[in-house]
Amino acid sequence: MANIIDQIEREGMKENVEKFSVGDTVRVNVRIKEGDKERIQAFEGVVISRKNGGIRETFTVRKISYGVGVEKTYPIHSPKIASIEIVRRGKPKRAKLYYVRNLTGKAAKVKSADNK
Repeated sequence: MANIIDQIEREGMKENVEKFSVGDTVRVNVRIKEGDKERIQAFEGVVISRKNGGIRETFTVRKISYGVGVEKTYPIHSPKIASIEIVRRGKPKRAKLYYVRNLTGKAAKVKSADNK
């Protein structure tokens, strides 16, 4: 029984998913359908968490828009996600960056992996 479920889940998974982790700044391009037209809208922010695994895997992206924190959670293998681009690699000290919600300005930045 479990083998059948695993096989069905594997069919729905994307093969070319970009490798990114918590702390990275990413640009998520999402397909949005308006009426009979479809367009791609970008959402750029810091990945503050990744959850689950396999086809159920999700990640949460946070950004500050006009002084208000905005968080969106996306399924990695969703057909609505056109692409995920890594803008900047981060080097966090935690697995989940929920503490960033209470920080503003420069304090909310995650250290870059480039600076060693």
